[in-house]
Amino acid sequence: MSRNPNPIDGFTVDPSAIMYIGQDLQRPECILAEKNGSLWAADARGGVVHIQPDGCQTLIAQRAEATFADAPDEETRFVAGTLPNGLAFARNGDIVISNFGTDRLEVMSRNGETRVLVDTIDGEPIGKVNFVLRDSRDRLWLTVSTRTKNWMRAMSPSIIDGFVALYDQGRLRIVADGFHFTNEIRLDAQEEWLYVAETCARRVTRLRVLDDGSLVDREVFGPADHGAFIDGIAFDAHGNLWGTHVMTDRIFAITPEGDLRIILDDDQNSDAGRVLMEAFARDEATSQLMLACGGTIAPWFASVTFGGSDLRTVYVGSLRGNRIPYFCSPVAGLPMVHW
Repeated sequence: MSRNPNPIDGFTVDPSAIMYIGQDLQRPECILAEKNGSLWAADARGGVVHIQPDGCQTLIAQRAEATFADAPDEETRFVAGTLPNGLAFARNGDIVISNFGTDRLEVMSRNGETRVLVDTIDGEPIGKVNFVLRDSRDRLWLTVSTRTKNWMRAMSPSIIDGFVALYDQGRLRIVADGFHFTNEIRLDAQEEWLYVAETCARRVTRLRVLDDGSLVDREVFGPADHGAFIDGIAFDAHGNLWGTHVMTDRIFAITPEGDLRIILDDDQNSDAGRVLMEAFARDEATSQLMLACGGTIAPWFASVTFGGSDLRTVYVGSLRGNRIPYFCSPVAGLPMVHW
Protein backbone atom coordinates (compact mmCIF):
# COMPACT_ATOMS: atom_id res chain seq x y z
CA MET A 1 0.00 0.00 0.00
CA SER A 2 1.37 3.41 -0.98
CA ARG A 3 1.59 6.06 1.75
CA ASN A 4 2.67 8.84 -0.61
CA PRO A 5 0.05 11.35 -1.77
CA ASN A 6 -1.93 9.91 -4.64
CA PRO A 7 -1.44 11.93 -7.87
CA ILE A 8 -5.06 11.37 -8.86
CA ASP A 9 -6.46 12.89 -5.66
CA GLY A 10 -9.04 15.42 -6.84
CA PHE A 11 -8.31 14.73 -10.52
CA THR A 12 -11.12 14.57 -13.06
CA VAL A 13 -11.07 15.11 -16.81
CA ASP A 14 -12.65 18.23 -18.27
CA PRO A 15 -14.42 17.01 -21.43
CA SER A 16 -13.55 20.28 -23.19
CA ALA A 17 -9.85 19.45 -22.77
CA ILE A 18 -10.12 16.11 -24.57
CA MET A 19 -8.29 15.86 -27.89
CA TYR A 20 -8.67 13.28 -30.66
CA ILE A 21 -6.51 11.33 -33.06
CA GLY A 22 -7.47 8.99 -35.89
CA GLN A 23 -10.47 9.10 -38.19
CA ASP A 24 -12.97 6.68 -39.73
CA LEU A 25 -11.83 3.91 -37.40
CA GLN A 26 -14.08 0.93 -36.80
CA ARG A 27 -14.32 -0.53 -33.30
CA PRO A 28 -10.92 0.64 -31.98
CA GLU A 29 -11.38 -1.56 -28.90
CA CYS A 30 -7.74 -2.03 -27.93
CA ILE A 31 -4.84 0.39 -28.45
CA LEU A 32 -1.10 -0.17 -28.17
CA ALA A 33 1.28 2.76 -27.79
CA GLU A 34 4.99 2.88 -28.63
CA LYS A 35 7.73 5.19 -27.39
CA ASN A 36 8.02 6.89 -30.77
CA GLY A 37 4.41 8.07 -30.53
CA SER A 38 2.90 5.46 -32.83
CA LEU A 39 -0.47 3.94 -31.96
CA TRP A 40 -1.83 0.59 -33.10
CA ALA A 41 -5.59 0.09 -32.82
CA ALA A 42 -7.67 -3.01 -33.43
CA ASP A 43 -10.11 -2.43 -36.29
CA ALA A 44 -13.30 -4.26 -37.27
CA ARG A 45 -12.37 -4.07 -40.95
CA GLY A 46 -10.12 -7.04 -40.31
CA GLY A 47 -6.80 -5.79 -39.10
CA VAL A 48 -4.94 -3.15 -37.14
CA VAL A 49 -4.69 0.59 -37.87
CA HIS A 50 -1.24 2.12 -37.47
CA ILE A 51 -1.48 5.80 -36.54
CA GLN A 52 1.83 7.60 -36.85
CA PRO A 53 2.83 10.51 -34.57
CA ASP A 54 1.88 13.03 -37.28
CA GLY A 55 -1.63 11.54 -37.51
CA CYS A 56 -1.13 9.66 -40.78
CA GLN A 57 -2.84 6.29 -40.56
CA THR A 58 -2.76 2.99 -42.42
CA LEU A 59 -5.09 0.01 -42.13
CA ILE A 60 -3.01 -3.17 -42.12
CA ALA A 61 -5.38 -5.98 -43.07
CA GLN A 62 -4.69 -9.49 -41.86
CA ARG A 63 -3.55 -11.92 -44.54
CA ALA A 64 -3.10 -15.64 -44.06
CA GLU A 65 0.54 -16.67 -43.89
CA ALA A 66 1.83 -17.68 -47.30
CA THR A 67 2.82 -21.29 -47.96
CA PHE A 68 3.88 -23.08 -51.13
CA ALA A 69 0.35 -24.43 -51.46
CA ASP A 70 -1.34 -21.01 -51.25
CA ALA A 71 -2.86 -19.42 -54.32
CA PRO A 72 -0.73 -16.53 -55.56
CA ASP A 73 -3.68 -14.13 -55.62
CA GLU A 74 -3.21 -11.86 -52.58
CA GLU A 75 -6.96 -11.19 -52.29
CA THR A 76 -7.64 -14.86 -51.57
CA ARG A 77 -5.46 -14.69 -48.48
CA PHE A 78 -7.39 -12.20 -46.33
CA VAL A 79 -8.37 -13.81 -43.03
CA ALA A 80 -12.09 -14.66 -43.08
CA GLY A 81 -14.31 -13.72 -40.17
CA THR A 82 -11.59 -11.83 -38.35
CA LEU A 83 -12.43 -9.37 -35.56
CA PRO A 84 -9.25 -8.31 -33.77
CA ASN A 85 -9.96 -7.51 -30.14
CA GLY A 86 -7.09 -7.50 -27.64
CA LEU A 87 -3.56 -6.73 -28.85
CA ALA A 88 -0.05 -7.21 -27.46
CA PHE A 89 3.41 -6.72 -28.92
CA ALA A 90 5.59 -9.79 -29.28
CA ARG A 91 9.24 -9.25 -28.36
CA ASN A 92 10.19 -8.91 -32.04
CA GLY A 93 7.53 -6.25 -32.67
CA ASP A 94 4.91 -8.49 -34.24
CA ILE A 95 1.36 -8.02 -32.99
CA VAL A 96 -0.31 -10.80 -31.04
CA ILE A 97 -4.07 -10.72 -31.61
CA SER A 98 -6.82 -12.25 -29.52
CA ASN A 99 -9.36 -12.61 -32.29
CA PHE A 100 -12.98 -12.38 -31.19
CA GLY A 101 -14.14 -13.33 -34.69
CA THR A 102 -12.02 -16.40 -35.43
CA ASP A 103 -11.85 -17.57 -31.78
CA ARG A 104 -8.11 -18.06 -31.80
CA LEU A 105 -4.82 -16.49 -30.79
CA GLU A 106 -2.89 -15.15 -33.78
CA VAL A 107 0.36 -13.39 -34.60
CA MET A 108 0.46 -10.68 -37.27
CA SER A 109 3.59 -9.13 -38.70
CA ARG A 110 3.56 -5.40 -39.32
CA ASN A 111 2.81 -5.99 -42.99
CA GLY A 112 -0.27 -8.12 -42.22
CA GLU A 113 1.08 -11.65 -42.57
CA THR A 114 -0.88 -13.66 -39.99
CA ARG A 115 -0.43 -17.10 -38.55
CA VAL A 116 -2.42 -19.01 -35.99
CA LEU A 117 -0.61 -19.44 -32.70
CA VAL A 118 -3.25 -21.63 -31.08
CA ASP A 119 -6.93 -22.34 -31.70
CA THR A 120 -7.73 -25.23 -29.34
CA ILE A 121 -7.30 -26.04 -25.69
CA ASP A 122 -7.45 -29.62 -24.43
CA GLY A 123 -8.60 -30.63 -27.90
CA GLU A 124 -11.60 -28.29 -27.89
CA PRO A 125 -12.16 -24.87 -29.51
CA ILE A 126 -10.91 -22.12 -27.22
CA GLY A 127 -14.11 -20.06 -27.06
CA LYS A 128 -14.55 -16.28 -27.30
CA VAL A 129 -10.95 -15.09 -27.10
CA ASN A 130 -10.99 -11.55 -25.71
CA PHE A 131 -7.63 -10.20 -24.54
CA VAL A 132 -3.94 -11.09 -24.55
CA LEU A 133 -1.11 -9.84 -22.32
CA ARG A 134 2.63 -10.58 -22.56
CA ASP A 135 4.70 -10.73 -19.38
CA SER A 136 8.43 -10.19 -18.79
CA ARG A 137 9.10 -13.90 -19.36
CA ASP A 138 7.45 -13.80 -22.80
CA ARG A 139 4.50 -15.83 -21.60
CA LEU A 140 1.11 -14.90 -23.03
CA TRP A 141 -1.89 -14.55 -20.73
CA LEU A 142 -5.19 -15.00 -22.52
CA THR A 143 -8.78 -14.32 -21.47
CA VAL A 144 -11.73 -16.22 -22.86
CA SER A 145 -14.97 -14.42 -22.06
CA THR A 146 -17.26 -17.39 -22.51
CA ARG A 147 -17.53 -20.88 -23.94
CA THR A 148 -21.09 -20.04 -25.06
CA LYS A 149 -21.26 -20.06 -28.87
CA ASN A 150 -23.62 -17.07 -29.01
CA TRP A 151 -21.58 -14.78 -26.78
CA MET A 152 -24.44 -12.29 -26.34
CA ARG A 153 -26.23 -14.90 -24.25
CA ALA A 154 -23.29 -14.76 -21.84
CA MET A 155 -24.17 -11.15 -21.01
CA SER A 156 -26.00 -12.61 -18.07
CA PRO A 157 -25.56 -12.74 -14.29
CA SER A 158 -26.08 -16.51 -14.38
CA ILE A 159 -23.43 -17.65 -16.89
CA ILE A 160 -20.01 -18.09 -15.30
CA ASP A 161 -17.89 -19.85 -17.91
CA GLY A 162 -15.06 -17.43 -18.64
CA PHE A 163 -11.44 -18.40 -17.94
CA VAL A 164 -7.83 -17.27 -18.00
CA ALA A 165 -5.28 -19.35 -19.92
CA LEU A 166 -1.49 -19.21 -20.16
CA TYR A 167 0.46 -19.83 -23.37
CA ASP A 168 3.97 -20.91 -22.45
CA GLN A 169 6.53 -22.86 -24.50
CA GLY A 170 3.98 -23.79 -27.15
CA ARG A 171 1.28 -24.99 -24.77
CA LEU A 172 -1.99 -23.34 -23.77
CA ARG A 173 -3.47 -24.30 -20.41
CA ILE A 174 -6.26 -22.98 -18.21
CA VAL A 175 -4.91 -21.41 -15.04
CA ALA A 176 -8.15 -19.99 -13.58
CA ASP A 177 -11.78 -20.72 -14.40
CA GLY A 178 -15.29 -19.67 -13.44
CA PHE A 179 -15.42 -15.97 -14.31
CA HIS A 180 -18.41 -13.81 -15.24
CA PHE A 181 -17.36 -12.84 -18.80
CA THR A 182 -13.58 -12.47 -18.51
CA ASN A 183 -12.34 -9.29 -20.15
CA GLU A 184 -9.03 -7.41 -19.88
CA ILE A 185 -6.28 -8.50 -17.50
CA ARG A 186 -3.18 -6.75 -16.14
CA LEU A 187 -0.17 -7.66 -14.04
CA ASP A 188 1.07 -5.36 -11.30
CA ALA A 189 4.55 -3.85 -11.41
CA GLN A 190 6.19 -6.87 -9.76
CA GLU A 191 4.03 -9.38 -11.70
CA GLU A 192 2.92 -10.76 -8.34
CA TRP A 193 -0.82 -10.38 -8.95
CA LEU A 194 -2.98 -10.77 -12.05
CA TYR A 195 -6.01 -8.48 -12.14
CA VAL A 196 -9.08 -9.62 -14.04
CA ALA A 197 -12.01 -7.49 -15.24
CA GLU A 198 -15.17 -9.58 -14.84
CA THR A 199 -17.62 -7.70 -17.04
CA CYS A 200 -20.80 -9.43 -15.92
CA ALA A 201 -19.83 -9.60 -12.26
CA ARG A 202 -19.20 -5.82 -12.51
CA ARG A 203 -16.02 -6.15 -10.48
CA VAL A 204 -12.26 -6.62 -10.65
CA THR A 205 -10.78 -9.84 -9.27
CA ARG A 206 -7.13 -10.51 -8.59
CA LEU A 207 -5.12 -13.70 -8.19
CA ARG A 208 -1.60 -14.30 -6.93
CA VAL A 209 0.81 -15.53 -9.62
CA LEU A 210 3.02 -18.49 -8.74
CA ASP A 211 6.34 -19.09 -10.48
CA ASP A 212 4.89 -21.73 -12.81
CA GLY A 213 2.02 -19.45 -13.82
CA SER A 214 -0.56 -21.05 -11.54
CA LEU A 215 -3.02 -18.60 -9.97
CA VAL A 216 -4.09 -18.76 -6.31
CA ASP A 217 -5.57 -16.63 -3.51
CA ARG A 218 -8.43 -15.26 -5.61
CA GLU A 219 -10.08 -12.15 -4.17
CA VAL A 220 -12.09 -9.08 -5.17
CA PHE A 221 -10.09 -5.86 -5.62
CA GLY A 222 -11.99 -2.66 -4.94
CA PRO A 223 -15.80 -2.49 -4.89
CA ALA A 224 -17.63 -5.82 -4.94
CA ASP A 225 -20.07 -4.34 -7.48
CA HIS A 226 -19.39 -1.26 -9.60
CA GLY A 227 -23.01 -1.18 -10.72
CA ALA A 228 -21.68 -1.05 -14.28
CA PHE A 229 -19.99 -3.36 -16.78
CA ILE A 230 -16.18 -3.23 -16.65
CA ASP A 231 -14.22 -3.70 -19.87
CA GLY A 232 -10.58 -2.54 -19.97
CA ILE A 233 -8.08 -1.95 -17.15
CA ALA A 234 -4.54 -0.55 -16.91
CA PHE A 235 -2.16 0.41 -14.10
CA ASP A 236 -0.47 3.73 -13.53
CA ALA A 237 2.96 4.05 -11.92
CA HIS A 238 1.49 4.89 -8.51
CA GLY A 239 -0.45 1.62 -8.38
CA ASN A 240 -3.90 2.95 -9.28
CA LEU A 241 -5.83 0.58 -11.52
CA TRP A 242 -7.65 2.59 -14.19
CA GLY A 243 -10.55 1.13 -16.14
CA THR A 244 -13.64 1.70 -18.23
CA HIS A 245 -17.32 1.25 -17.55
CA VAL A 246 -18.51 0.20 -20.99
CA MET A 247 -21.92 1.33 -22.29
CA THR A 248 -22.35 3.73 -19.35
CA ASP A 249 -19.09 5.35 -20.46
CA ARG A 250 -17.04 6.23 -17.43
CA ILE A 251 -13.32 6.02 -16.72
CA PHE A 252 -12.56 5.00 -13.17
CA ALA A 253 -9.54 4.29 -11.03
CA ILE A 254 -9.21 2.00 -8.03
CA THR A 255 -6.56 3.22 -5.61
CA PRO A 256 -4.06 0.82 -4.01
CA GLU A 257 -6.28 0.99 -0.92
CA GLY A 258 -9.29 -0.19 -2.96
CA ASP A 259 -11.21 3.09 -3.21
CA LEU A 260 -13.12 3.84 -6.41
CA ARG A 261 -12.59 7.21 -8.12
CA ILE A 262 -14.46 8.43 -11.21
CA ILE A 263 -11.99 10.14 -13.57
CA LEU A 264 -14.33 10.89 -16.48
CA ASP A 265 -18.11 10.57 -16.70
CA ASP A 266 -19.67 10.64 -20.17
CA ASP A 267 -22.85 8.78 -19.23
CA GLN A 268 -25.07 11.05 -21.29
CA ASN A 269 -28.16 8.90 -20.86
CA SER A 270 -28.15 7.73 -17.27
CA ASP A 271 -31.78 6.60 -17.51
CA ALA A 272 -30.86 4.13 -20.26
CA GLY A 273 -27.99 2.83 -18.15
CA ARG A 274 -30.26 2.38 -15.16
CA VAL A 275 -32.84 0.50 -17.25
CA LEU A 276 -30.10 -1.74 -18.64
CA MET A 277 -28.70 -2.61 -15.22
CA GLU A 278 -32.16 -3.32 -13.84
CA ALA A 279 -32.86 -5.63 -16.79
CA PHE A 280 -29.48 -7.30 -16.37
CA ALA A 281 -30.28 -8.05 -12.70
CA ARG A 282 -33.41 -9.86 -13.96
CA ASP A 283 -31.32 -11.65 -16.62
CA GLU A 284 -33.24 -9.77 -19.31
CA ALA A 285 -30.56 -7.55 -20.86
CA THR A 286 -30.97 -7.19 -24.62
CA SER A 287 -28.88 -5.68 -27.39
CA GLN A 288 -31.54 -2.99 -27.82
CA LEU A 289 -31.17 -1.90 -24.20
CA MET A 290 -27.39 -1.89 -24.58
CA LEU A 291 -27.46 0.16 -27.78
CA ALA A 292 -29.59 2.79 -26.05
CA CYS A 293 -26.58 3.53 -23.82
CA GLY A 294 -23.44 5.44 -24.64
CA GLY A 295 -21.89 8.87 -24.44
CA THR A 296 -20.69 11.31 -27.09
CA ILE A 297 -16.90 11.28 -26.63
CA ALA A 298 -16.43 7.74 -27.99
CA PRO A 299 -19.48 5.55 -27.39
CA TRP A 300 -18.87 2.46 -25.28
CA PHE A 301 -15.53 3.14 -23.59
CA ALA A 302 -13.57 -0.12 -23.83
CA SER A 303 -9.97 0.47 -22.77
CA VAL A 304 -7.39 2.91 -21.44
CA THR A 305 -3.82 3.02 -22.74
CA PHE A 306 -0.99 5.13 -21.35
CA GLY A 307 1.32 6.55 -24.01
CA GLY A 308 3.33 9.58 -25.01
CA SER A 309 7.04 9.95 -24.33
CA ASP A 310 6.39 10.33 -20.60
CA LEU A 311 3.47 7.86 -20.43
CA ARG A 312 1.16 10.62 -19.23
CA THR A 313 -1.16 10.62 -22.24
CA VAL A 314 -4.27 8.48 -21.79
CA TYR A 315 -5.86 7.09 -24.96
CA VAL A 316 -9.42 5.73 -24.77
CA GLY A 317 -10.45 2.73 -26.87
CA SER A 318 -14.11 2.20 -27.68
CA LEU A 319 -16.49 -0.21 -29.36
CA ARG A 320 -18.62 2.31 -31.24
CA GLY A 321 -16.32 5.29 -31.71
CA ASN A 322 -14.54 6.19 -34.97
CA ARG A 323 -11.63 8.12 -33.46
CA ILE A 324 -9.48 7.95 -30.34
CA PRO A 325 -9.93 10.49 -27.53
CA TYR A 326 -6.94 11.35 -25.38
CA PHE A 327 -6.11 13.55 -22.40
CA CYS A 328 -3.24 14.31 -20.04
CA SER A 329 -2.85 12.38 -16.78
CA PRO A 330 -1.25 13.70 -13.58
CA VAL A 331 0.62 10.40 -13.25
CA ALA A 332 2.51 8.23 -15.73
CA GLY A 333 1.25 4.84 -16.70
CA LEU A 334 2.98 1.67 -15.62
CA PRO A 335 5.33 0.77 -18.51
CA MET A 336 4.28 -2.35 -20.38
CA VAL A 337 6.89 -5.00 -21.17
CA HIS A 338 7.39 -3.70 -24.73
CA TRP A 339 8.22 -0.20 -23.43
